[in-house]
Amino acid sequence: MTCPTPALTLQPARYAALGPAFACPVSPQPLPAPAWVGVSAAAAHLLGLPADWADETHLHALTGNRLLPGSEPLATVYSGHQFGAWAGQLGDGRALLLGDRAGPGGVWEVQLKGSGLTPFSRMGDGRAVLRSSIREFLASEAMHALGIPTTRALCVIGSPAPVRRETLETAAVVTRLAPSFVRFGHFEHFASIGDHAALRTLADFVIDQFYPDCRRADGPADRPPWHDPRLDGPPVPWATDGCANPYARLLEAVVRRTATLLAAWQAVGFCHGVMNTDNMSILGLTLDYGPFQFLDAFDSRHICNHSDLGGRYAYARQPQMAYWNLHCLAQALLPLLDDSEQALAALRPYRETFWTALHRRMNAKLGLGEPQPGDADRLEALLRLLEADRVDYPIFWRRLTDAVAEGALSASAAQAQAQAALTPVRDLFLQRDAFDAWATEWRQRAAADGAAAAEARMRAANPRVVLRNHLAQLAIERAQGGDARGVQELLHAIQHPWDEPDDAALTDFPPAWAAQLHISCSS
Repeated sequence: MTCPTPALTLQPARYAALGPAFACPVSPQPLPAPAWVGVSAAAAHLLGLPADWADETHLHALTGNRLLPGSEPLATVYSGHQFGAWAGQLGDGRALLLGDRAGPGGVWEVQLKGSGLTPFSRMGDGRAVLRSSIREFLASEAMHALGIPTTRALCVIGSPAPVRRETLETAAVVTRLAPSFVRFGHFEHFASIGDHAALRTLADFVIDQFYPDCRRADGPADRPPWHDPRLDGPPVPWATDGCANPYARLLEAVVRRTATLLAAWQAVGFCHGVMNTDNMSILGLTLDYGPFQFLDAFDSRHICNHSDLGGRYAYARQPQMAYWNLHCLAQALLPLLDDSEQALAALRPYRETFWTALHRRMNAKLGLGEPQPGDADRLEALLRLLEADRVDYPIFWRRLTDAVAEGALSASAAQAQAQAALTPVRDLFLQRDAFDAWATEWRQRAAADGAAAAEARMRAANPRVVLRNHLAQLAIERAQGGDARGVQELLHAIQHPWDEPDDAALTDFPPAWAAQLHISCSS
């Protein structure tokens, strides 16, 4: 039987042109009886695919059972630090870069995750299991809908093929998209083996493709295509302005993107769980969704990765761990820099960039405009209250937004009306007198810009729907039982996080059993 020509045709990956030291050709390994589990129309649009693209031909091609036209699959080599320790050579152990695709969203690398053994699989089997594949698929699209830089997910495909982790599970493959999957670990690899020529080749590739302004010593501050202009503050001079070394400018650009990414994570309550240097994107994208979680009850010490016994990647530690990873990247780039002071200068903007971005995001969540003296202290007092009383983080922000809509800030509203509007928020706290004192100060500050402006900011900053662990788990269990409709239904809700969903369970408190969910590095 002749198969229809796939709509998804590719070009050999640009990365392949760097040479055999960077990647090796690998063929995906077939899986039996593949079946669609989830498909993202929004991601398909990035590639210019038609609405009916998800047919039998693409099902087999994106499972690894046949090659797409133009595809020359390859696995890339990288190294990295894992949980603070040097792990040596790693690489794409279960991922294959199929090729590049130019579409309305620019040029995208198309990658399979879970497609079988590669030369970098080490002791692994090169496979991914259904539960983790569904989680990565949903998280990628949820983060994008929230306006947080991320890799994207085109689809997830399941197979009855057995895969052993803690128990026997079934296999799946995720098709991931990114402008580039280059990680900090790619640079660490060539620095660690002393191949400075390859290190320079890699840096030149990244600069030429993604950071061309780094060639200009007086170039403008980097503005990635996914930055949120609503959160832009006054221009901040670059620490490397006037520097003739493009690799120093590259380092600072990555520092700034990473700082703003971490601010976005912290504001929305996202825990990555495995922030190793090989999981850090050189483009400042959220990369590799393993044991991630969005906070339920606010806990700054929350550890979402059951394998992270020391809590290295606990929620509150994420910004510092990102800075640690950037130091590793700076160390790797030292052979291309003029001296170590140049590296330190490029790292220096991290703290200010992070705190500025975080304060702007948190101010928006509170309905406030430009940060003013006292805002940071008021925010810190709120977070202490949320943590002391274990207040549900998404529900607090949702109720506070609704309170503003009900007149909590209205100058014309009677005091009793304002208090009534805040009652659902107040009910979340045990220390109600402390909340009342905080709310009085917040109301005075937020009302200064007007209730309408505050509400508009809050509705744009506080999602109605968040991909909580228990919601993902329910969709996973349905899919494991043969019903994939739950994945697609949840996908629709998280792709519209600012809208009130039809299903009230999507915005309710997590059930008691959700606290017993343990997400680990096993996938």
